[in-house]
Amino acid sequence: MMKIDFAHSHFTHSPAKSPAAAAIAVTEPEALAAILRPEVQLAFWTREPASAPVLDPGAIDWSAIDDIAQTIDPALAPVEALLADAGFPAGPAVRALGREIAGLASLLARIARCDEVRLRLEVIESDACRKFHMDWVDMRLLATFYGPGTQWIEVNAERNGGADAPVHQLRCGEVAIFKGRLAVQEPQILHRSPPITGTGVTRLLLAIDPAG
Repeated sequence: MMKIDFAHSHFTHSPAKSPAAAAIAVTEPEALAAILRPEVQLAFWTREPASAPVLDPGAIDWSAIDDIAQTIDPALAPVEALLADAGFPAGPAVRALGREIAGLASLLARIARCDEVRLRLEVIESDACRKFHMDWVDMRLLATFYGPGTQWIEVNAERNGGADAPVHQLRCGEVAIFKGRLAVQEPQILHRSPPITGTGVTRLLLAIDPAG
C-alpha cells in the first residue's frame, strides 16, 4: 500500500486558518494541499455555489444510474465516457460534471504525489455511513454534487470524545479532503453521511483516494 509522506511534501498551499487548526477552510482548490500539514485532518474548499456543476433533477432518473468504481490515471481517464456508461444523460451539465471530476482527480493526484487514484461516484438514498468515523486510508477527497453534503465533527477531551461536539455540514458542491486513519494517530476530525433514510432524498457523492 502506498504511504504518503505528509511531513516532507514540497507541495505549496495557503491555509485560511491558524497553523494549529485541525480543520481548515480554503478559498481555492490548490490550497486543499493544506491537508499535508501534520496537524490538519480536514481541508475544505468553500467555493462559490455558482462554480460547481448544477444537475437538473428533472433530467436524471437516479434509479437508472449505476455507481462508478474505477482506478484511473487522471491524465488519461475518459471521465465523460464513464458517466455515459453509468447511464448519465448527455448534455452540458453532465459534461461539466465530467470535467469537474477529472479536475479533482488530477488535483488529488498532485497533492498525494501519486500516478493513479481510486474513483467512486455513488447514488445514495440511505444512511450510507451513519456513524461518525475516520476512513482507513491516507486521505480521501469527498464532494457531493446533488443533495446534502457530508457532515463532520471535531472531537477532543473537553467534548467527551465528540459526543457533544457541534455537527458541521459541507454544502453541495464543496470539496473536502479528509485525512484517514493510516495517516493519523489521534483522530480529531470524524465524518459521516447525513441521515436521509426515509426522507426520499437522493445524494450524488464523489470519493477519490490515492491509489499509487
